[in-house]
Formats: sequence, structure tokens, C-alpha cells
Amino acid sequence: MARAWRETPAGNYVSEWFGHRVYPLVVSTPQAVADQRSERCPFLSQATGEARRCIKSEASKGICTINSASNRLRQDWLVCPYRGLDPGLVGTAVRRLFRLPAAAAPRMLPAANLGKLEERQDVGRRLGAGELIFIYFDARLGGELSIPPTARSPEFSFDMTVVELVAKEGGPHVGRFGILEIQTMDFHGSYRAAVRNLRDGLRLHADKEFGAALQDHQHWLAEGVEGPNIANVFKRTFYQMMFKFQLGQHEHCAGCVLALPQAVWDSWQRHLGAPDLTAEKDGTWSLRTPGKAPADGFPAWIFVFDTDAQSGATPSPIKLAKIIGTDAPSVSYWALEVAPEAALGNISSEAGLLAAMARRLMPIWPELAATIVLESSGSSGLATPARRGRRPGRPKS
Repeated sequence: MARAWRETPAGNYVSEWFGHRVYPLVVSTPQAVADQRSERCPFLSQATGEARRCIKSEASKGICTINSASNRLRQDWLVCPYRGLDPGLVGTAVRRLFRLPAAAAPRMLPAANLGKLEERQDVGRRLGAGELIFIYFDARLGGELSIPPTARSPEFSFDMTVVELVAKEGGPHVGRFGILEIQTMDFHGSYRAAVRNLRDGLRLHADKEFGAALQDHQHWLAEGVEGPNIANVFKRTFYQMMFKFQLGQHEHCAGCVLALPQAVWDSWQRHLGAPDLTAEKDGTWSLRTPGKAPADGFPAWIFVFDTDAQSGATPSPIKLAKIIGTDAPSVSYWALEVAPEAALGNISSEAGLLAAMARRLMPIWPELAATIVLESSGSSGLATPARRGRRPGRPKS
């Protein structure tokens, strides 16, 4: 049962619980309620072929996405990387990394599944028949992989390591590997109260009544949930992103895909210098240093994706908005040259750092505040912002 989308007040709301939409419209089906009662993760279950429970802590159990208007429009923000474990997204990433034809249909399976004899036999048969087979490792599906530290470099772990299997010498062999990173967002506050509300609502209502009750009490989803910690996540992610974009230089590495939810991509524009994207003939985009392009294609890709909240399907499908080819030097140019240049131009503007300094100094030492030169006053004048409607006088000679 899907209830109509309707206008709601500003705030931060749990938007998917155990994979099924609860905001801004509730999609409540028998399967959705069954997953919520059993705490089943639809995404891990689909990937492994067997029922898997949500792996999150009790305080955030079942929460996949938070809907927030922090970018001045309502968007879903991923808070669990397994929400992005979508066959279409992963398959597209594999085709890009390993330069497969668009029509290729590679078979993907978690490395953990190779513990079953029948899976290993099936892999052998499929490789012998010329099929494309890839396995992947992550923390819950075969174990997370990382590059160990050295005296001159830190350890780097990967969200998902995708490995190509090839038929060689009569059996499967490991080929190249690629990296898929799915970016989530941290939120201020706590999910604990919202999780408690959802559990209590499910406990107190019959299966057929839960969706209607939740639609009528959307405030349950917002209690204690604050806004996204955009700047902190970018600072924590940027160095790792740049490092991993360089991995394609190694002969055994096919490259790196960074999968960004649309909300994250939008929120990072200022941090990335609002880069100009170039439309490519194949329908993709490129992010590069002006006048430069990689000699042998792109070693890194940014996938911008979103949940299709209005589809009515449950879980909401993942849709790719942009596929962007890039490399570390290009991202560095926009984030570390263009963005700082724009910031420097805002130091002495009327709304910039020096103006703020003048406002702070005005009640402490007006004469000193008046010595601050702003761009708007020209090279021969001094200017400070007005204090409570009164224009400050010039400093005494």
C-alpha cells in the first residue's frame, strides 16, 4: 500500500527502514512488514542468496537512508553502504572498470560464496563457457581488503574490492582487481529515538495498519535526528579518494569507482570548486583539468546515483544520474586550486573574513576596526560594516 506524496515541514527524517520507504510516503507491503519484523536486510540477502539480518547497531538498526533538506531540497542521504549494493550500479561499475562492452552481463558473487563447493563448480563451468565472472570482498562478504602501511604511506582499506576471474591453465585464476567505494553520510544527533518509535509503532499496530499509522505520524521518524555532517565527511574522505584514484597506475588494478549519492555530490560542489563537467559522446561526463585528458582513458570514475523514491516499488530502485570519468590530478586542480582561489577572493569582500573581523572589533575598539580595508572601499579608503545601523567614522589622525 502506497500513500500519496505530500508536502511536509523542514527536518531530517528516517526515509528507509530495513530497505523499505517510510518517508515522505510509506510503502507498506506484506514483504516490507515481514522484513521489518524479522530485521532482514534486503540488500545483503539479495547479494548472498540467503536471508541476512541488518548488521547495524541497536541504536540505528534498520536505517538505510535519511531524508534531509540540507541542499535546499528534500533528498535521500545514504547512511548504510549496503543500501548501494545494487546489481545495476555494481554491474555498471564493473563494466567501466574492466572496460567491458555495454551489453556485457558479468556474473557477480560475493567471495564468501566460494566456500560452497557447488558455487566453485559453477564458476568453473561458467568460465569454461566463456562467461565473465567477478567476485567481490567487503567487510561482511568475504572480508575487507586493504593495502598495508609502509614507512611512507598509511594503510588504506576498501569498501568493496572486485576481482576478475579468468580461465587459465585449465582452471580459474585471479586476474585484475578494481575498487568500488560507496559514500555514506554522517548525521548529527542520534537515530535512537526514531528507531524506538518505529519499533513501538510496528509492535502496537497490526501489519495492515502499520503503514497508515506511520504515514499519519511522520514526526516519529524525525525525533533526535539532526542534519548531515557534510564538511567533516568531505575532509575525512578527500585524501582517501585522491589516494585511491591513483591506484589505477598499478598493472594489476583496473581503477576505482567512487559512488556518491546525489545529495552528497550536490553538497560537495563548493568543496570541489564546482567543477565544470564535459559531456562525452557515449553519454558519460568527464571531470578534468582544462585542456588536459588522460592519455589512456580514465583510471577513476564518479558515479552519482539516487533512490527512485516515487517509483512505488519496494525497496526503491537505484538510478544512476551521472557517470563521470576523472583522475586524481583533475580533482586536485578543482578542489585545491579553483576552490581556494575563490575563497581568497572572499577574504576582503563586503561579506568576507575582514568584514567579520571588523564587526567583532567594533564593540571592543572601534578605531581599530575602522582601519580594516575592504575591497568595496577601493585602495584609498577604509571601510567596516555598519554597527547597529550606525556607520563608523574614520580613524582619528
